[in-house]
Amino acid sequence: MKNVVLSTIVMTLVMVSCNQKKEDAGATNSEKTESVSQLYACSMHPEITGKKGDKCSKCGMELTEPVSENAKNIPTTVVKTKTETTVVATPQSSFSINEVVNNYLKLKNALVKDDSKGAANAGKALYATLNALDSKSLNAKLKMEYVDIADDAKEHAEHIGSNAGKIEHQREHFAMLSKDINDLIKSFGTTQKLYQDYCPMYDEGKSGYWISETKEIKNPYYGAQMLTCGSVKKTF
Repeated sequence: MKNVVLSTIVMTLVMVSCNQKKEDAGATNSEKTESVSQLYACSMHPEITGKKGDKCSKCGMELTEPVSENAKNIPTTVVKTKTETTVVATPQSSFSINEVVNNYLKLKNALVKDDSKGAANAGKALYATLNALDSKSLNAKLKMEYVDIADDAKEHAEHIGSNAGKIEHQREHFAMLSKDINDLIKSFGTTQKLYQDYCPMYDEGKSGYWISETKEIKNPYYGAQMLTCGSVKKTF
C-alpha cells in the first residue's frame, strides 16, 4: 500500500514539473514574439532595426517603420545588456553603393589627368557595376529611387565609356553623372569620407560639381589647364 501511495506522489510531481516547463517555454516564446513585433526600421535604411524612436546608425533618422510579418522570419540576434534583453533582426543581405563610388572616383581621377582613354575604361567599369548591383534587398520605395537614379547614371557612364578621345564630351556627361552619384550618396550613404567640390568656371557655373575623396581641389573639368580651380561645398 505504501508503494502505491509513493508511486502516486512521484507521478503527480512529474506531471506538475512537465506542465510548469511547458508554461515557461510558452512564456519565453511569447516574450520573443512580442520583442520582435516591437521592432521598428529606418524608412531610408530598412536593414537598420531597433526600438521605436531609436536613431538609425547610417542617417540619424528615427526608427518609425514597424517590422513586417515577413521580416520577422529572418534570422535574429539576441542583444543582452545589464537591464534588458532585445531581439534584433539580422539582415540577410546589405545594399551598398561603395563600389559604384569607387568606380566614379577612378573616372574622376582620369579626367583630372586629362586621360580620356582611362576615363573611358572607368566609365565602362562603372556601367558594369551599376548593372550588376543587386537592389532586391531594398523596400519598394527605395528600390524605385535607386533604379531611377541608376538608369540615368548608366546612360552617362555608357557615353563616357564609348567616347575615348573626346574628353570634352566625356566631361559634359561627367557633370550629369556627378549629380546622380551625389543623389545616390544622399539616399544610401557611404562608408567613405567624401567631399562635394564646385568649379564656378565650368558651364557658366551651372553644373560644375563633382565628388572627391580628397579635400585638395583637383579639377576634372579642366585638368592641367586649371587644376586647382574650385572649392569644397560640403562633406559627406
